[in-house]
This record gives sequence, structure tokens and C-alpha cells, in this order.
Amino acid sequence: MYDIIVIGGGPAGLTAALYACRANKSVLLLEKETFGGQITFSPKVENIPGFVSLTGNEFAEKLVEQVLEQGADVDSAEVLSVKDGEVKTVVTEDDEYQAKAVIIATGAKHRLLGLDNEENLIGEGISFCAVCDGAFYKDKTVAVVGGGNSALQEAILLSDLAKKVYVIQNLDFLTGEKKLCDQLYAKENTEVILGTVVESYVGDSELKGVVVKNTASGETKEIALDGLFLAVGLVPQNEAFADVINLDERGYVAADESCTTESKGIFVAGDCRSKRIRQVTTAAADGAVAALAACDYIDSDSIK
Repeated sequence: MYDIIVIGGGPAGLTAALYACRANKSVLLLEKETFGGQITFSPKVENIPGFVSLTGNEFAEKLVEQVLEQGADVDSAEVLSVKDGEVKTVVTEDDEYQAKAVIIATGAKHRLLGLDNEENLIGEGISFCAVCDGAFYKDKTVAVVGGGNSALQEAILLSDLAKKVYVIQNLDFLTGEKKLCDQLYAKENTEVILGTVVESYVGDSELKGVVVKNTASGETKEIALDGLFLAVGLVPQNEAFADVINLDERGYVAADESCTTESKGIFVAGDCRSKRIRQVTTAAADGAVAALAACDYIDSDSIK
């Protein structure tokens, strides 16, 4: 039996494992896909304290190496469920593991458009974060897909960097706050295209543009682009835990900055919990908080 099982190998989960190991706890970290999470899609990262610039993969490799050096067990496996109790049982497709505490750090995936070649173009012209990648498109032409608050904030930020910013919205109106809409329309280098969907991407190994279609007329046209930012929502990866922790209406774990859930011994960290800011630094902070909370729980008199 482990002291702590961490589910998810992104910055939150890896940081949680690191802090738990440093507290002399036995740790198993399980990740179903890519260690490092969403940041591995970023070809260049410049907003991580302590690093002038590095790729997302380099950052992930450093974190994994650090966690292994501290003595954590790391395995690739998809967690199917968690059985609650004084001892927690984590069920994967091939095995079951027991622990005194569990930290859920499964993250959230960016919602994609589901178009051909989309996965291959992520990091090769398709991005999700203007704060992270906007500087790479200084004086270039970009587009933002989406019409909510997040999309408008992305477009406004990009308008201060890029030569031209298109906002492509499938509805006939923007759904973001009026204040953001007004700010966007006041920008001289932005163009809002309503009632329009992205039909396909142009470019094989690197994004060159998009083909868009007007939903009313069916008319299509090609827009040349240097970059495209998808802001059509996030999909939290919490379905497997719905019977042991509370999820909000969007599927995020209903937990605050303490990273604790209503289930004793089950903690949460990173983008899978309800929070306003989702950045690598806030994910790492969650990992530290959740790990220390789990350690305190284990060290309390209630756990033998």
C-alpha cells in the first residue's frame, strides 16, 4: 500500500508527487497519456519562473526526472475508478492499487474542432493560450475561434501584438460580456466574423490558414493565417470520480484553493478543479498545496 497515489502526470500531479516524496511519503503516480500534460504541446515556453526559454517537452522531462530522483513510482495507466474508504483503492484497466490518500490531478483538455489533421497542427500553428504563445505572432496574422469571454480576452491580448486578428464565431453574436465586446470592436486591427464555422485547416505540417463557411449562405472562403487560437472551451477529465467527489455543472471538481474535497483523504490539484486561472504555475501551486494537505491527513491521528 502506498501513502499517496497521484492520478495525472501534468505539472500539478508531478509537483504533488515531488512534494509528497520530499515529505518522506511513498508515492505512485499514474498517467494515462503524456507525462507533462497540455504543456507538451507548446514548442517554446517563456513564462515559467527560472527558465528564460524551453520547450514544453523539456520542462516535462525535467519534472519527471526530478520526481523519479525523489523515489516516486511512475506508471502509464488509465484510472477507471476510485473506491472510497479509510483505505482508497484506485482501479486501472490492469490492476488495483491501495493508498491512504489520493490526489486527483487529471487536468482538462482543450476542446478541439474535430477537423482533419488538427492534432498534428497543435504547436505548429494551432495554440490555446495567448499569454503563453502570443509573443510568437508579433506583427503576424492570427485568428481566434470562439465568442465567449475567454475568446474575447485572447483576441484583445493578441490585438496588441499581431498585425491582424480575426475572431471567428459560429453564432450570429458574441456571447462574451459587453465590456469585452466593446473593447474588441474598438481595436482597429480586429475583424469579427459571425455565423461562421471553420471547415478545414490549410497546411500539412504547419498551419497556413483555414477554410471557413458561412452557416446561413453556405459560402466558403480561405483565410491565410500565421496562427490560430482555439477558445471553444475545456473538457475536464473527471468522469471516473463522479461517485466519490462532487463535480460542478461543467464537470470540474468543486474545490477551492485548499485543494480538499468533501471526501476525506481525496484531494485535487490543477486544471481539473474549479478555478479562474489555469496556468502551469497555478497547477504547480495546486500540486504543492494538495500534497501537503494529503501529508497532514496521513499524519493525523485518524490514519493508522
